[in-house]
Amino acid sequence: MLELIATAGETPVKMGATEKQWMLRLYVAGQTLRSIVARANLHRICEQHLPDKYHVEVIDLLENPKLAKEDQIFAIPTLVRNKPIPMRKIIGDLSNTERVLIGLDIHVAQM
Repeated sequence: MLELIATAGETPVKMGATEKQWMLRLYVAGQTLRSIVARANLHRICEQHLPDKYHVEVIDLLENPKLAKEDQIFAIPTLVRNKPIPMRKIIGDLSNTERVLIGLDIHVAQM
């Protein structure tokens, strides 16, 4: 089973060279209800639709506020898809699965 919630600097999960790699970064602010819900929803979505093909880095902006500038984060929680390119962003607690799948450009054929 993959570890969904990673900390900054953690080594990415190794994936096969032929598989599409999904590198995601979730920006949160502490252990608020919205942050906890966003983490849980992201874990559920990734396990259902991208099993063994993703790595998530969770950035707590209360601990590292300067990291928000890198991805131009203005609201939290925000999910950033760094790979596959192009970069995409989704703001909110990720509770609308259909919206997240569309936002991440996850197609039924890939599942």
